[in-house]
Parts: sequence; structure tokens; C-alpha cells
Amino acid sequence: MSTQHKQRGGAPVGYITELDAIEAASVIYLRLWSDGDDARAQVRNDFLTALGPVQGHKALRSFEDLCGLCVRHGRRPLMHHAVQCKCLGADESCFANFVAVAADGEREDALLIATLLVRPDVAPLIASCAFDFGIALKRMQLGAPRDYAAAPVQPTRLH
Repeated sequence: MSTQHKQRGGAPVGYITELDAIEAASVIYLRLWSDGDDARAQVRNDFLTALGPVQGHKALRSFEDLCGLCVRHGRRPLMHHAVQCKCLGADESCFANFVAVAADGEREDALLIATLLVRPDVAPLIASCAFDFGIALKRMQLGAPRDYAAAPVQPTRLH
């Protein structure tokens, strides 16, 4: 397998700012989860702060199960960009759409997308995790990145 073929899923297909809140958050959390222990602690803190200890732990468990199953049973490794990157990779776009479709309760479509990510026997498991994770993101009432990009910039100097 060539290096280009291994990294095909990382090809930029858009920008984070083109996503809605659920899609963008799913990509950012995927990047953070993939970035190591300190970044995973940030994910944990976000869920617990926004959702409280009981619901936060449930959301975190669903997200960690989703990512873990994708790693262990994925058709190939999911490619991702750096946490601060404004680009959106092809695999990240697929993951974002998957979580959004699952959160909207479109189970059949979520299962179809899941089969692109993992073996067919694991697809129902990650679809269920994506549903729980997406619902948690909805409850967090996140703003879409384009809302932040369009916000007027506050001057850093007063005089």
C-alpha cells in the first residue's frame, strides 16, 4: 500500500466553518481524542462541565466506545487533521455526517455510513454510540463554527 493510499482519508474536502455545530464538535472531539491523554482530559472536562457528572460520564463513555471501536474494527485508520486546523479531511467529513445522521435518528442511514467506517458486524454498535454521542452534543447547545467566524472581533487595545 502506498503512502498516498494510506493517507487518502486526510485529503481536505472543506472547512470546519462549513459544518453545523454537531458536525464540527464531532470532528473537534475526534481530533482531541486522537491527540493524546491531555487532550482526552479536555474532552472529559467538556462533557462533565456541560452535562453534569451522570450524563457527562454517559456521553464520554459513548464517545470513547465509538472511537475505540473505530480504531479496533475500522476498515483502515481514520485520518484526521491537527486540532487547530481549519481544514476538514474526507474521513472527518464522513465521521461528522455519521454522528449528525445518527443524532437525527436516521438509523438506516447511520448504519449505512457505519459500514464505511468499520466491519459490518460492528456497524450497529458504533451507530448506537454515535446516536448517544450526537444527542449529548445536542444537549450541550454548541454554536456552529461559522457563528464564531462571523462574530465581530473585539479590539484588543482600548486606546
